[in-house]
Amino acid sequence: MNTVVANLNIEVIKPTIGAIIHDIDLNALNEQTTQQIQQALLDHQVIFFRKQQLAPQAQADLARSFGTLHVHPIYPSIEDVPEVMVLDSWKQDLRDNELWHTDVTFSKTPPLGCVLQAIKIPPVGGDTLWSSNTAAFKGLPLELQRKLRGLTATHDIRKSFPLERFAHNEEEREKLLQTFKRNPPVVHPVVRTHPVTGEPLLFVSEGFTTHINELPEQESEQLLDFLFEHATQEQFHLRWKWQDGDIAIWDNRCTQHKALFDYGDAHRIMHRATINGDVPFYKNEQQPELAEV
Repeated sequence: MNTVVANLNIEVIKPTIGAIIHDIDLNALNEQTTQQIQQALLDHQVIFFRKQQLAPQAQADLARSFGTLHVHPIYPSIEDVPEVMVLDSWKQDLRDNELWHTDVTFSKTPPLGCVLQAIKIPPVGGDTLWSSNTAAFKGLPLELQRKLRGLTATHDIRKSFPLERFAHNEEEREKLLQTFKRNPPVVHPVVRTHPVTGEPLLFVSEGFTTHINELPEQESEQLLDFLFEHATQEQFHLRWKWQDGDIAIWDNRCTQHKALFDYGDAHRIMHRATINGDVPFYKNEQQPELAEV
């Protein structure tokens, strides 16, 4: 389904998540078009643009139109554009990205969103999946929605960046331990209120969430396993097959994603600019649209 919002040609991928914006050059945006892209992101949670080929500084500038930028504590970046992170399958162990995750929830202020560009894509494989945490929450039984409201969960960087995989020598081990020290486990609400739309959404993911604080260990583990599986089922997610030069922008506050590591020794390079976010919160308001679907 294609729709036109002002001068944007938008192809909706799924009612729950995702849209492609056609006939646009991200190197030549005016203020009005930028605002329309920002609205499209709120409407669709992840948006895609084909054949863009943005230079690193241009990618950073695009991301900066959404807010200030974040520098990742683990991954390397472009030398003269530190806000653009490099994900290179020949230089890094990227298997942590195979876990469903919302980016950097081990921070007190997880990112608002990200701008990801495909630089080099394998001939086969390397797709990325995104899932809507808003739709996933709406899809829960009403009784479980009520149970989850007001609960909190711990998020820990060590779950996705274990020493045994990311520290190959003593220098790397010490650097990673210092990163862990600077990023201790944090607590976020299990159900988060989107700060712009006001919608409630699940805010747990396999990549970083370790336990629900108000529940016994076994009950927490069982409930998290259920939520991880529920939130990523096909009705809530899309799968994107990359081409060189593609751009994806996603709302990190209400989605999670995973990159498929199914391309063997083929080369995959992605550039990511990450937009700073704010402290997650839950506003306890019962709204009619929260009924079971």
